[in-house]
Amino acid sequence: MFDKGTILIEGTFHSPYSVFDPRINRHRALGLDYSNIKNFFRKNKIEYEDRVANYVVPLQKNQFHTDNVVKLRDYQSQALTKWAINDMKGCIVLPTGAGKTIIALHAILKANTSTLIIVPTLNLMEQWFEAVSIMLRDKGHVGKLGGGYEEIKSITITTYDSAYLKSSYLGNKFEFVIFDEVHHLGSDKYSLIGEQFISPFRLGLTATIEREDNKHVNIYKLVGNIVFKKDFYELSQQKHLAKFKLNKIKVNMLPHEMVRYNRTLYEYKQLLKESKIYYPTRLEKLIILSATNVNLRKALLLRNEALDIALNSQAKIIELEKILENHLSEKIIIFTVHTKLAYSISNRFLIPVITHKTKNEERKEILDKFKKGQYRVIVTTKVLDEGTDVPDANMGIILSGTGSKREFIQRLGRLLRPKQDIDNLANLIEIISSDTSEVFTSSKRNKGIRKVQR
Repeated sequence: MFDKGTILIEGTFHSPYSVFDPRINRHRALGLDYSNIKNFFRKNKIEYEDRVANYVVPLQKNQFHTDNVVKLRDYQSQALTKWAINDMKGCIVLPTGAGKTIIALHAILKANTSTLIIVPTLNLMEQWFEAVSIMLRDKGHVGKLGGGYEEIKSITITTYDSAYLKSSYLGNKFEFVIFDEVHHLGSDKYSLIGEQFISPFRLGLTATIEREDNKHVNIYKLVGNIVFKKDFYELSQQKHLAKFKLNKIKVNMLPHEMVRYNRTLYEYKQLLKESKIYYPTRLEKLIILSATNVNLRKALLLRNEALDIALNSQAKIIELEKILENHLSEKIIIFTVHTKLAYSISNRFLIPVITHKTKNEERKEILDKFKKGQYRVIVTTKVLDEGTDVPDANMGIILSGTGSKREFIQRLGRLLRPKQDIDNLANLIEIISSDTSEVFTSSKRNKGIRKVQR
């Protein structure tokens, strides 16, 4: 039977997937091992009664508008086939704009069973609701769980946070689970979702499955291995995505900024030296050690101050102004790390801004007007990197970013949707403060990316 995200096994027989729980004098297993346990009993000809699954009633074929589902491209069809022949388990890795949602909709049709779709944000939950509703004859069969909604339907869409909080209750109600942006599942917190669900059919979708903490290995255990993968190079060569060029522009900080930067960096290194820590050191190590060392706490603050000076240099704003003046016909997205800088750019150039502070209605209005061409340029922070359907642009300007390759690829993906003019390259420009740590950060995030893709 199902018990708060685990499976209880009664009787004298148990499986190698369970452990003895002395509190209740029974064997207990993870919900994840539901299929393995059944296969073990069958293989060993052990009779059993299954009281675990309590699946939501699935939809019938005639309740779908199959003609409303976009036809699959060749590579999308290959991805779906690879997943299907792998017992409907595994991860599909495709860049932003390559149509992972369309593949998932076809997977829902193929599985034809109760389905839970787990997404990272409420915005994505709404987007999935609209996408699923289009292919159904009755919207009433689609439920939303989270953000004030408490609906469990044949096809239900929820967030990772809601699934985490309710996994011990939901775990035996869906035969098929789709993990959108599946790299989130690798975290210690969200891994619990994959462990507590009994769902035999699982599909993970992401543009970049690797995590910097290497916990993406958890995903393979919880969802299955990568069954299909293509990068933006392959898809742009096949004209499914736009081709692009990457241009790095190094600028010299203003004299007073350079003085502040060098002084702050010198003080930072001196504090490390006094604490007998050799420069450079890993940030994670510095954070841990700073908990018990006053000097290292000061060093951490100085490190952050130096980084802020480099990332927010006014020299970058001057360079940005030149670029905007020289590209008056382009649709441009400007990316920053810091909210303060985003608003500063918005005020200086009188362009719309989207940050975590922007309300959903305003965000939707800005993106709609950007899509229609009423706004030609928008500036944003990391909030548009993931979880929002962003209209296509043909130029991106990165004023500041982290060393994360995932962040870089997600930003690049905002530019790579197919263009009407296939010879028109998408343009991604990085503005970097020269002679600072930002040079290394830039190299780290786009390591392996060719500067011009033709």
